[in-house]
Amino acid sequence: MTPQAARRERLAAVLRERGIDSAYVGRLVNVRYLTGYAGSNGAVLVQAGGPAVFATDSRYKDQAAVEVPDLEHVISRDLIGALVGRVNGGVLGVETHALSVDSHHELAAHAVGAELRSLDRLVEQHRELKDETEIDALRRACAISTQALEQLLSGSLAGRSERAIAHDLENRMFDLGAEAIAFETILASGPNSAIPHHAPGERVVVPGDFVKIDFGARVDGYHADCTRTVVVGTAQDWQREIYAGVQAAQAGGLDDLREGTPVAQSRSTVDRILGDAGWLEYFSTGLGHGVGLEIHEDPFLGPAHPGKLISRTALTMEPGIYLPGRGGVRIEDTAVVTKGAPEVLTTMTKDLLELA
Repeated sequence: MTPQAARRERLAAVLRERGIDSAYVGRLVNVRYLTGYAGSNGAVLVQAGGPAVFATDSRYKDQAAVEVPDLEHVISRDLIGALVGRVNGGVLGVETHALSVDSHHELAAHAVGAELRSLDRLVEQHRELKDETEIDALRRACAISTQALEQLLSGSLAGRSERAIAHDLENRMFDLGAEAIAFETILASGPNSAIPHHAPGERVVVPGDFVKIDFGARVDGYHADCTRTVVVGTAQDWQREIYAGVQAAQAGGLDDLREGTPVAQSRSTVDRILGDAGWLEYFSTGLGHGVGLEIHEDPFLGPAHPGKLISRTALTMEPGIYLPGRGGVRIEDTAVVTKGAPEVLTTMTKDLLELA
């Protein structure tokens, strides 16, 4: 059985438990999760008591034959009509969180005699728990990412623009086998490093700068997410101080990524460590998030998140200290929750690097 078939079976079992006869899944990232299809137009009807059916249009017929070999295909421009027209009464689950008003009306028009019921992000909930195929893709994406950064940092950054360095890093990821970058690279130098999501520009890196690099590769649809902050030249005392604060907070937060730990606990741990060191007011961003087929996906690490962590959940841990006008530090890893210490996939050193 393919990983995608196993995922559909798991979804079908939950549909039966909830009294839902079938589910129309049209959000593309969820379609890929359930079928392996990576095109830009497709949908799948998952049935609680029968085989799933996949639909796409004629542009993707050949691609779908390769990527979705184990399902019946319907080729049509009208995906909703092609799939929902097969529903004969009962309860139809729909992705209400991802539907336009027009699409919802269209679904209702085709689902004659059926009751529409929200899936309540059910597929996204299933995606939180990664299978071995997914974890392997994440491992490879993270390995490419950190290897590319290690290559980059073996050379000199001084005298180069932020944009040029970012492009260099991205090209190295492609050379190492990435299918794409996971997101737009954040490369921020000097005072720009205090801007959490600074877009790299023409500022030239000079000795004494922090250089904050938030980046990742994508492999088989799965995203790596990593941040390292380095100093060009010799670090000043204030730079060492805030770096040490972030490093301690990140280590404490990572240690909380264990099965059975409340999702909100790591935020409390990081806030306590930064607060004790006097830096909490300068931590202005989120702490971490799920990562997989999307760069940001459930669960999100925060004080309001209910529940406990489950093994095989992939998460980032990314505290930071940002001093406006001076500079900032973020250290981020992608990690997988286990019963013990998490498996950290971004294995590059987190010691403060002072580059020549």
